[in-house]
Amino acid sequence: MKPQAVKGTRDILPDEQAAWQAIITAAETTFGRAGVAKLTPPIFENSEIFTKSVGDSSDLVVQHEMYSFSDRGGRSLTLRPEFTAGVLRAFIEHGFHTKASPVKLWSHGPAFRAENVQRGRYRQFHQINCELLGLDNPLLDAEAIALLITFLQTCGLSDLTVRLGTVGDPGDRAAYNHYLRERLEPRREQLSPTSRERLERNPLRILDSKDPHDQELLKELKRPLDFLNAAAARHFEAVQRYLRDWDIPYLVDPSLVRGLDYYRRTAFEVHHRGIGAQSALGGGGRYDGLVASLGGPPTPGIGWAAGIERLLDATRQEGSLEVPSPGPQLYLVPLDEQAVAEVARLAHRLRRRYHVEYAYQPRKVGRGISDADRRRARYAGLRGSRERARNSYQLKRLASGEQREVAELELGDFLADA
Repeated sequence: MKPQAVKGTRDILPDEQAAWQAIITAAETTFGRAGVAKLTPPIFENSEIFTKSVGDSSDLVVQHEMYSFSDRGGRSLTLRPEFTAGVLRAFIEHGFHTKASPVKLWSHGPAFRAENVQRGRYRQFHQINCELLGLDNPLLDAEAIALLITFLQTCGLSDLTVRLGTVGDPGDRAAYNHYLRERLEPRREQLSPTSRERLERNPLRILDSKDPHDQELLKELKRPLDFLNAAAARHFEAVQRYLRDWDIPYLVDPSLVRGLDYYRRTAFEVHHRGIGAQSALGGGGRYDGLVASLGGPPTPGIGWAAGIERLLDATRQEGSLEVPSPGPQLYLVPLDEQAVAEVARLAHRLRRRYHVEYAYQPRKVGRGISDADRRRARYAGLRGSRERARNSYQLKRLASGEQREVAELELGDFLADA
């Protein structure tokens, strides 16, 4: 039987690497300009880091979506299902709370969830993650949203929609959950199985349901915005003022909630129309009580994550991602045995500055040009007895067919100007 990757995982093939790197480069550019420092946490943590942070009612716990295992010492470890908990563990462990606020951190890499596989969603998936910690100022909420939008635009995306909501403070959330239970309990049997379970644990999550019957039952019910206390309402208004001031268009979505229990007040998502019904590219929200729940000092914060697989899908739809050519600038072709060592020596010298490859055995001219073309080279450089006598190479530009002779000592300068 032919071996295959585990369901929900995929290989990132050589031809795809340049596009993936372009996404990382866009993140580095965006965060570097905003003073957001990079942090690389481990791929797995002690399981309690995640169970404490995501809450008992999240799908990660209820539907057993976390990949957990025991190590040789009997400790329970979990592959990270999301970045925030691990980043905040590092924030606490390394005393980041003593640094000037806000502390701004970003990360990227794989995460793992045992969930249903669908377009752009895998069991091993990859994220860009951003956390801003230390201030409860709505200005930080607006900056988090602006960073996400700027990052997506740096990836070349334009057809974007910001959806903005709020879940209020813990008391507001509790009051709204109580309201939903009162209104939906008499109609429990009309809810989907998932929503019936959520009615017990966290009714707010029913707003996330994609089931049309659930949405019909929710149509005439109030939304979290109707339960905000005065301070939470002022915070939400201030976030909107900053976004308007920065010319960031947004839609207030009264039904927008976040899937994990630690969120407070601001919640947001950015959607792209080109990737179908599951159109969210990224999202996040405020989590002011989370650092303290993990054992750190009370520290407000806000963060977001964006899925790289979905980003790549969206950039393919728009044709917007600028990806450097994966091929060499120069592919050297030896036309006789003596030229093999000559082109190898030249390639190793030129590689200090340029992408250069070469054939490892003599080639006829046509075969050598064909090899260069298959590798997407910009130029093919031919070396035979005639070129050896003149200490030169015949360079052919593959896109146009133009050919010229260049002295070996001038090749570096030629490539710099090409």
